[in-house]
Amino acid sequence: MDQPMTRPVSAARSGTSFSPYYCAGDFVFLSGQAAVDEDGRIVPGTFEEEMRRSIENVRSILGGLGLRLSDVVKVGAYVQDPADLVEYNRIYREYFAEPLPARTTLTSCLGDVVKFEIDVVAFSGGGPS
Repeated sequence: MDQPMTRPVSAARSGTSFSPYYCAGDFVFLSGQAAVDEDGRIVPGTFEEEMRRSIENVRSILGGLGLRLSDVVKVGAYVQDPADLVEYNRIYREYFAEPLPARTTLTSCLGDVVKFEIDVVAFSGGGPS
């Protein structure tokens, strides 16, 4: 039976009842990452600032597991304001290169607390097929 990895990872923890990541075979599933600091406190900012901090949180967790953003095969993104989608797509291409991961993007779903959240699935068994 697969278990959460126990390797130490530098990841923001919010005190909630979920793991920041879960490993199952060659796949790593990251829970939603928002613009939070190392103590799990929300760090408000512009859409761009929040998006970049969220992705850097993903990068930090993956790095602690010996993975990179290039190992991401699936992205789930949550953009509060549909007007930010153009900026989202521009910034997204700075972090993710070809072959781009599969992606789902939802808008108007976060309430008033954060402007952006991201969850990913990474594959640790090599490049895409």
